[in-house]
Amino acid sequence: MNLVDLGRTGLRVSRLCFGTLTMGPLQLGLPPEEGARLIAKALDSGVNFFDTADAYGTYPHLKLGLSGRRPEAVVATKSYAHTAADMRRDIERALRELCTDYLDIMLLHEQESAQTVAGHREALECVLAAVQAGVVRAAGVSTHSVACAEHCARLPEVAVIHPLLNRAGIGLLDGTAADMAAAAARARAAGQGIYTMKALAGGHLSADPVGAIQWVLRLDVAHSVAVGIATEAELVMNNCLVLGLPVPEAVATAAARRLRRLHVEDWCHGCGECISRCPQGALAVEAGRVAVDCAACVLCGYCAGACRDFCLKVV
Repeated sequence: MNLVDLGRTGLRVSRLCFGTLTMGPLQLGLPPEEGARLIAKALDSGVNFFDTADAYGTYPHLKLGLSGRRPEAVVATKSYAHTAADMRRDIERALRELCTDYLDIMLLHEQESAQTVAGHREALECVLAAVQAGVVRAAGVSTHSVACAEHCARLPEVAVIHPLLNRAGIGLLDGTAADMAAAAARARAAGQGIYTMKALAGGHLSADPVGAIQWVLRLDVAHSVAVGIATEAELVMNNCLVLGLPVPEAVATAAARRLRRLHVEDWCHGCGECISRCPQGALAVEAGRVAVDCAACVLCGYCAGACRDFCLKVV
């Protein structure tokens, strides 16, 4: 796996970024030991870039998988914090639960607009102070919004942008896939590190994963492409794709997953807490329980984290 410079961050990352959301409790719920074995295999294969978040519940997987090998890895995590105090708490928790004394990248999670970034300014300033202190190496923003990506491209303090980008434009809050690609290209030209998310649109494009991932790679606007990985076959297939190697037929067959869906348990009583956690507006309360608009849902599983009764899960 060839490493590339992630913009002006000074970090060198693999073209494939290992997305850990899929293996965590919001989705497949792999035991930390199983996830750790996959993470170690990724390192062995040359993949050194790992994406997680405070909300994903995958710090235990990474802690075990990177044990004794932390300097080999670049870890990006994210926080929904609005305030400096909350961001400081999330940074400290990440350091503690990952058993590390530094974070490579800390991003403001799911920023929706310039106004959202402004509303999180106190949290961003906390991250920038942590960068100055050497606790965090780079500050960044993740977003599903073209307008937000364009805004962040004009903020020199934002060293990394993590935008949603897939060929169908599924999951975008505004604009088109071409618009997001153009925004990412401008940000990259300005020196910002770009690593994209949702190349498979949360599984909607899983009928042709090779074509979907190659589409993002051919744009050449991203230093790295984050893909959710939960099996060794997926790791091998995605690694082959970013290296430009043919995917062995047996690997492609093993990596092929049945279509996933967001399952709502029968005991859901329609409190609606999950609705505010869905950036796609894919959830609504109908007849006293949550209903899912499958065409809008990108299967991120974020809604599951808001449900105190464990009614929601990507299966």
